[in-house]
Amino acid sequence: MNYSEAIAYIQSFPDMERATFGARGPTMGLPSMRALLERMGNPQLGRKTIHVAGSKGKGSTSVMVSRILDQAGFKTALFTSPHLHDYCERIAFGGTPVTKEEFAAGIAEIKSAIEAEKASGNNSISTFGILTALFFHLAAKEERNVDWQIVEVGLGGRYDVTNVFNTKEVAIITPVSLEHVEILGSTQTEIATNKAGIITPECTAILAPQKDKGASTAVGRRCREVHASFIDVSRSYKTRILSQDMNGQTFVVESEKGSKEFFIPLIGAHQVTNATTAIAAIDAISMQGSPISDEQVEKGLRELVIPGRMQVLTSSASGAPVIVVDAAHNHESAQVLAETLRTAFGVKSCVFVIGLNSDKNVSAIWKELSGLSRICVATRSNNIRSMKPEEIIDVITLLGTRSEDVVACQSVSEAIEKALEIAQADEIICVTGSMYVVGEAREFVLKDKAWELVYSI
Repeated sequence: MNYSEAIAYIQSFPDMERATFGARGPTMGLPSMRALLERMGNPQLGRKTIHVAGSKGKGSTSVMVSRILDQAGFKTALFTSPHLHDYCERIAFGGTPVTKEEFAAGIAEIKSAIEAEKASGNNSISTFGILTALFFHLAAKEERNVDWQIVEVGLGGRYDVTNVFNTKEVAIITPVSLEHVEILGSTQTEIATNKAGIITPECTAILAPQKDKGASTAVGRRCREVHASFIDVSRSYKTRILSQDMNGQTFVVESEKGSKEFFIPLIGAHQVTNATTAIAAIDAISMQGSPISDEQVEKGLRELVIPGRMQVLTSSASGAPVIVVDAAHNHESAQVLAETLRTAFGVKSCVFVIGLNSDKNVSAIWKELSGLSRICVATRSNNIRSMKPEEIIDVITLLGTRSEDVVACQSVSEAIEKALEIAQADEIICVTGSMYVVGEAREFVLKDKAWELVYSI
């Protein structure tokens, strides 16, 4: 089986995580996922586990924790989603994505178990479920000798197919916001309760700073129920940004350990929040008997690269615009993007290229971005869940954006070409929305040798 055949195989299964969720869980829920893993010999077991849920920041926080553990000399396995360019990006060992050859070989190795489980009557196996099983299968290989596996939740928490552990060392809940309300709950407290379902007995739960106090209440309640340790980052850690420029930001973290200065090559106050949450998780791991020094934490954060988050592309052509790509897929992420465009780039208006999946709240996102928009080019990715650009336009024009200030393009490449045609000299084009749109935009732009990724922030 080659890589193309492996992808064709996993895509022959429904991607049910978004498409057919029930009121309290996906069609491929924990019973069917556990049945598949049982048939595979329970490869999710045998390593220390850090499980990460949240509405925003969980991917960045997962990468941060993984990089720090790498610097401390541990062997790590990292599972994140979605990907920018290809599925291999979702599974990384020591910070390096698996090769296409290893990905394909892994699918070939677990295919018999998948087919046997399917033949037994389990008709709810999904693409995401197979990817999750593949990650555990590869992480369990003896030659990998993995110490820590960092697992990012796909959606929600309690009913997510990654939530297959009876015990784990650390559960991280990043900032919670209103998302997938038809699935996870109508309030932030209800959503936080769902995400807190990843907290297992006697693990350490790390709660990132939250806007809604209900999240802390929900997570604290879950911790008491299962006798887990609870670290509320907003109470135990204080941060202060010392300086920031286009290369990143320096900040101080104060805790019971004292005061320590760190640097991250990322822009935006939200990334300081993510970094502080990662530091809290590392402190908890150290307390559990895996000591990690401040110097290793500092180096792990300093050398971060997180594709798809506030990345800047420039062209050698005279007067060409700057392209900023950032996967802001909910209103709070859009709020952070707008603030970063204003403060870090000095933007008063720009050309937006936006594409979203059909389950996203266009209205809430556009309310955050509309004040900066001169022209908006609505588009769609190749993902089957992508929203039609005309539907995006219908919403943003209802919110007051003039019809002459919006354009519909049926592909990301067409949208980038249209934005480059529209943009004025030295103006910023901001590509945002789903990770799939950002990935396709990066790939298309960087095919032109005149363009380069200047820095990743």
